[in-house]
Amino acid sequence: MRLLILFFFFSSFASFSQDEFMLWTSAGVEGKIIKKMSWSAELNGRFGDKTLETFFPQLGVEYKVKKWFRPSIEYRFIVDKNKYGNYKSSNRINFNANFKKSVDRFGLDARIRYQYGFTRLVATEEYDSDFDQAIRLKPAVSYDINNSIFTPKISAEFFYNPIYGPISPGFNKIRIAVGFGLELDGPHSISMKYQLDKKFNNYSAPLRHVIGFEYGYKL
Repeated sequence: MRLLILFFFFSSFASFSQDEFMLWTSAGVEGKIIKKMSWSAELNGRFGDKTLETFFPQLGVEYKVKKWFRPSIEYRFIVDKNKYGNYKSSNRINFNANFKKSVDRFGLDARIRYQYGFTRLVATEEYDSDFDQAIRLKPAVSYDINNSIFTPKISAEFFYNPIYGPISPGFNKIRIAVGFGLELDGPHSISMKYQLDKKFNNYSAPLRHVIGFEYGYKL
């Protein structure tokens, strides 16, 4: 993991002119359906080069099988700008297996996601791991600082393309993120992150720098 982090920081300085910068925002609300089942709704916007690149509302349902295991399913309606500057719409369904464990003041999280994108208006475009079919593995570690509202967190996410092609199936992208959450009184939650995003097997793809802000409200 240390080697991956050093590689990303080195790449960012070595090829700064090829880098891409984005701002991701998210606002959501969640509540209970029954004792072990909850629902969530989000609005997400991703901005780059002073314009809105991607917008998607999302609805989800999560079920608490065990304290440490919570599977969920989500639906997204995505409006995304392609390389020609035109906006296209698509749909995506996420099937998630969420694992959580606490060890002293550390929080250990892992998510395994299978995503399926469909109804792409331009079927001839290149495969995109954000919107098309993919398997995603995301481990994360957080730390609850004593007498502090800040909870720092680090995560990595690996994208696997299961579709057969010239350079697939195989892993084709990685994300590394460092951030923190704020432990606020009441139903509000706020988090922020800095994320590096890089595709494999595509040397022309830029290294993406992302600043992310999330707000949540729990009913």
